[in-house]
Amino acid sequence: MRKKPSTAAPGTVKRRKGVAANRKPAPRRSTSASPPGPSVASGGKAEIRRLKTELAQALARIDQLQASADTDFLLEIPNRRGFERELNRAIAYIKRYRASGALVVLDVDRLKPINDAFGHAAGDEVLKAVVAELTRQIRSSDVIGRLGGDEFALLLWNLTETDAHAKAAALEQAVDRLSFVFGGRTVSAGASAGIAVLGPNADAARALEQADCAMYLRKAQRRHET
Repeated sequence: MRKKPSTAAPGTVKRRKGVAANRKPAPRRSTSASPPGPSVASGGKAEIRRLKTELAQALARIDQLQASADTDFLLEIPNRRGFERELNRAIAYIKRYRASGALVVLDVDRLKPINDAFGHAAGDEVLKAVVAELTRQIRSSDVIGRLGGDEFALLLWNLTETDAHAKAAALEQAVDRLSFVFGGRTVSAGASAGIAVLGPNADAARALEQADCAMYLRKAQRRHET
């Protein structure tokens, strides 16, 4: 015999429907993020300020190291690297604007005998006095650098070849007039200078070589004159 399907009591069904009907739907959660509070926003701004400060300090340190790498520590003028950078910039300007200038390479004549006789401290004193005198002889727009040892280079603006030769002679005379007293003896150093004219077709390496060769010819000439 087939069993009759069981039927729930009428009261039970009504109670379940009543419970379902009385339930309130759960509130939906918003999927959008709530805006950050004031403390979070101020904290982000403070972090940005801190990072900007650290970046500025790092850039200043880089500039300081770059300047140190291009500066002669004893004389506080550009070293060879720093001077060559300035010379390349000057030549680029001369080529673009059809300006003019001159390069002077100057060598201190008797620095080695002074070092040998009185020590390197005496030689350093001579070099500082030479740089001070050369600085007095040039304009603020000109540049003086130390190529190495007792050799210097000067970048002079707006000079003709005749003016450059005259200026080189004046620089020699200015250094010749310097005198020093070491160990009770009065000594002088002297200098020899050669030039290269900087024009629209100038090249930094070639100009340095030309002025250097002219300086050595001048040094030999001065040696024969004394």
